[in-house]
Amino acid sequence: QVQLVESGGGLVQAGGSLRLSCTASGLTFNQYTMAWFRQAPGKEREFVASHVHKDGSTYYADSVKGRFTISRDIAKNTVYLQMNNLKLEDAAVYYCNAISTYEDYWGQGTQVTVSS
Repeated sequence: QVQLVESGGGLVQAGGSLRLSCTASGLTFNQYTMAWFRQAPGKEREFVASHVHKDGSTYYADSVKGRFTISRDIAKNTVYLQMNNLKLEDAAVYYCNAISTYEDYWGQGTQVTVSS
């Protein structure tokens, strides 16, 4: 059974930082591209960042470039999202996603709240 468990969300002031973690089990971690998405109330889920398993390439939404960093620890089966200089508009539920050619798994999400 595949599980993706996110953690690290919480309340932070604008300009602050948080690091989200997503630990995977039940899959061969280094065979999946790992990504973060987010969904704010009343909005569609949107792409935030991804880390490609084949070559380690990373991709970011324009809105987070230069502020967020995605990384992967294969030994821990964990992907991280370091979020710096958080803005009010970054507030959302953040979801971890594991993607392969034939499979697509999601975590339950972790809430990030940004206060002014």
